[in-house]
Amino acid sequence: MLDLTYETPKPRVIAGAKHDWELVIGMEVHAQVASKAKLFSGASTEFGAEPNSNVAFIDAAMPGMLPVINEFCVEQAVRTGLGLKARINLKSAFDRKNYFYPDLPQGYQISQLYEPLVGEGEILVDMEPGVARRVRIERIHMEQDAGKSIHDMDPAMSFVDLNRTGVCLMEIVSRPDIRGPEEAAAYVTKLRQILRYLGTCDGNMQNGNLRADVNVSVCRPGDYERYQESQDFSHLGTRCEIKNMNSMRFIQQAIDYEARRQIALLESGGEVVQETRLYDPDRSETRSMRSKEEAHDYRYFPDPDLLPLEIEQDWVDGIAASLPELPDAKKARFVTDYGVTEYDASVLTADRDLAAYFEASVGGGDGKKTANWVINEVLGRANKAELAPQDIAAPEVNAAILAMVAADEISTKIAKDVLEIHIETGDAPGKIVTERGLKQVTDTGAIEEAVDKIIADNPAQVEKAKQNPKLAGWFVGQVMKATGGKANPKAVNQIVGAKLGL
Repeated sequence: MLDLTYETPKPRVIAGAKHDWELVIGMEVHAQVASKAKLFSGASTEFGAEPNSNVAFIDAAMPGMLPVINEFCVEQAVRTGLGLKARINLKSAFDRKNYFYPDLPQGYQISQLYEPLVGEGEILVDMEPGVARRVRIERIHMEQDAGKSIHDMDPAMSFVDLNRTGVCLMEIVSRPDIRGPEEAAAYVTKLRQILRYLGTCDGNMQNGNLRADVNVSVCRPGDYERYQESQDFSHLGTRCEIKNMNSMRFIQQAIDYEARRQIALLESGGEVVQETRLYDPDRSETRSMRSKEEAHDYRYFPDPDLLPLEIEQDWVDGIAASLPELPDAKKARFVTDYGVTEYDASVLTADRDLAAYFEASVGGGDGKKTANWVINEVLGRANKAELAPQDIAAPEVNAAILAMVAADEISTKIAKDVLEIHIETGDAPGKIVTERGLKQVTDTGAIEEAVDKIIADNPAQVEKAKQNPKLAGWFVGQVMKATGGKANPKAVNQIVGAKLGL
């Protein structure tokens, strides 16, 4: 694997009316585990089902019902921890978090506070080629999701849908290592990418399957370094939490607004109150939701219905052995094996299916040229049509077209025409080239004849080209036009140069 060297980006500095300030951000990302059944019941997790149809007796908190842990959910959380280079705790435990949820019938949430399943890990967040932020993961714990309250169906009543109640969530808690709005969005993007590669969460933010709580505070330049030395959080300022963010754009807007709100408050002599806030995208502002609770406010205690969870190291090792190649490793391999740029490798590995599509398209051909083709020709068309690359052209179609270019059978321009015709007709590239007479002209006699005619018809342009050799490109373009783009460009350049005495 290629050892890529990165530099750490500088923190975002915001100029206040009196002082400069720096941003400090920590994230709590709630990722819904990709599982067919809930954490403590066998009820379905299918999205979009009829309201209250995916509810088992325990989800509805019926008397006498006891939770039974879903082993697959535990496996998915372990898989996530391993993918984030985190420590897996062989012993963990569940606690009750006593807090009123209108849409959680039992009146408490089963979570993990004191002994989480997954300990410290890290994510390398790419900001741009050669620049990255290493964000430390503090913990990952498992917990139940709540249901959904619906307030816009009746002017006098609220409705409750318990389908989501009891669905397994992984709460992925970062350290306060993120230093700007763009980094926060990049962090969530990278985390979502890793989860999708692992197959542990589909990352669908629109459906609420991935939601982020953003903790924002501001401090004076130098205070963050003091925090790193002492691990004293007081250097970072009082934080406010912005709940349930489900859009990268809104995450950035909310952080920017909240930071400026706190700076204005501090510079006017006020104090930042630790609280939970919501972001209003219509007004582009955050507003207070409730005072921020501490752990003791939730009255945590060990769940009496669940024994401590003990897992075997051999089981963890088996999961580790089954992990797929993850984005960072795949990107480094693409740079090494295919000679693509780091940027192109980032584009091609952004999605696991796209990475596989690219590799299948390479076949035995040139990796760099295939990367350019997939990114510029296939992805461009796919994004415009809102289709998957596979729907534009199968990998073997790309490989066949590029093989003909490499063999000088068609030019790059004709290759694009072949792709368009294939999209319209579904015909194989070889058939298109043969039946439509698109094969590249390599007969130097035919090319010379075309060059001679262009030179004879444009004596003034000949004199200009002899004085400025760069103008020879005009003749090349005219020959390519005259031959319908089928002339071999290399041969045309050589013959034009020879004929003009350049």
